[in-house]
Amino acid sequence: PVADRLFQGENAMGTMIELSASDGHSLGAYKAEPSGAPKGGVVVIQEIFGVNSHVKDLCEYFAKAGYVAIAPALFDRVEKNLDLGYGQEDFGKGRDTRGALDNAGIIADTQAAIDEASKSGKVGIVGYCFGGAVSWMGATQCSGLAAASTFYGGGIHASRTDTPKCPVIFNFGDKDGGIPLNQVAEIKEAHPDIPCYVYDDAGHGFCCDERESYNKGACERGHARTLALFGENVG
Repeated sequence: PVADRLFQGENAMGTMIELSASDGHSLGAYKAEPSGAPKGGVVVIQEIFGVNSHVKDLCEYFAKAGYVAIAPALFDRVEKNLDLGYGQEDFGKGRDTRGALDNAGIIADTQAAIDEASKSGKVGIVGYCFGGAVSWMGATQCSGLAAASTFYGGGIHASRTDTPKCPVIFNFGDKDGGIPLNQVAEIKEAHPDIPCYVYDDAGHGFCCDERESYNKGACERGHARTLALFGENVG
């Protein structure tokens, strides 16, 4: 129900902007700004469904918390302005589009968003699903990040031995069918110094209030920890 929604996309005040990556690629991005002076910047990385209403809602959430929030359209390298829902056909399209991207392009586009967000101060990054893995990639490969929060990033396990350049927290659900708990344990083992939170009764996508897996309590706790991380390291 709309009354239960954590984010209110109907009240979105952000705008679409254009970013230029280091290789000359031009990509869109959704930008939401706080009402007062920004504490810093937050890069919000999409799921496999593009920069859709959920991602824009997330940007509004972080803008309300005082940050300039920017969500780069990472799928623009394959198809411009892709905005998907959560049906089987959309899922297949999102999976195929993500599969057509290479890591070099993802990193370049993420760096472009970090550079834009840095105009507002220090920068944190947060990502969900595909974006959770990209947030980890950003923490280990991009420059200019002060903190990173990852939510149910399925690709983190494969690159768990990489070394982050900034403080990181991991957020996983204990009922995530795509990220089994043994993988979470191996991520913890690789980085015993990184806080790794596992939320009870939370499946994949537990922060998306447009999906059946939405778990409001888990999402609120994860975002409180993310804002604490940003408050300590970004501003």
